[in-house]
Amino acid sequence: MTDEAATRHFRTLFISDIHLGAKASQAEMLIDFLRFNDAEKIYLVGDIVDGWRLKRSWNWPQSHNDVVQKLLRKARKGASVIYVPGNHDEFLRDFTGKHFGGVEVKLNDIHTTADGRRFLVMHGDEFDVVVRNARIIAYLGDWAYDAAIAINVVFNTIRRRLGFPYWSFSSWAKLKVKNAVNFIGAFEAALAEEAHKMGCDGVICGHIHHAQLAEYANVAYVNTGDWVESCTAIAERHDGSLELIRWGEVVAARARSKAMPPRIVSEQPIVRPTEAA
Repeated sequence: MTDEAATRHFRTLFISDIHLGAKASQAEMLIDFLRFNDAEKIYLVGDIVDGWRLKRSWNWPQSHNDVVQKLLRKARKGASVIYVPGNHDEFLRDFTGKHFGGVEVKLNDIHTTADGRRFLVMHGDEFDVVVRNARIIAYLGDWAYDAAIAINVVFNTIRRRLGFPYWSFSSWAKLKVKNAVNFIGAFEAALAEEAHKMGCDGVICGHIHHAQLAEYANVAYVNTGDWVESCTAIAERHDGSLELIRWGEVVAARARSKAMPPRIVSEQPIVRPTEAA
């Protein structure tokens, strides 16, 4: 079966936190995702390139270059590609309003879905107190996250050899630590409130590597997740509903079944199209 026949076509795709330049970036997984998923518009919701890590040590394998080429190719074929920089690629914020190879850089954006809802699209670090007010602590936290990812690699190598599926130590630790749980909740509520202040129906963001479809006081909170651990993306279907795609589960299902095209594993949208009056 050809790639074209197997490809799912969406109205919009939202992807964030790829962290190209970081050793933990699952670029190959993203290339696979982009091979089987296409859209009229693609939002890159920050931390696509990891400038922090590239400053410490240069790491740019061919797979990372392939991701860039794949996205540029989609732009050349007619997709509208919008890049909203995050804190790890904040150097691109100086180029707001510029176009590079068909990719437009915006500080943030308002996206209107097919069913007429307005979503504020932003990376989200603007509402991370640590990033804004204590950069050295943010760098230390980034180092600790790297250490947790390194533990993940060793731990999951052993699990794989024993026949067990992938399990994220860092995600487990983050959700078990009370302060981290409180931070995630406060972050989600703050972004939903910002969307409400701007007269939007919801917010679509990244930053905290925790994919989510939720609501806060009738304001939709949507987080794209990341391509370091969870390998997730948000897709807008042609009716305007939103879908959370967990591509790691798709790849695992494909490996089990040895069949093509892959079975799509997604979470049904919490945010549904507005019913006609």
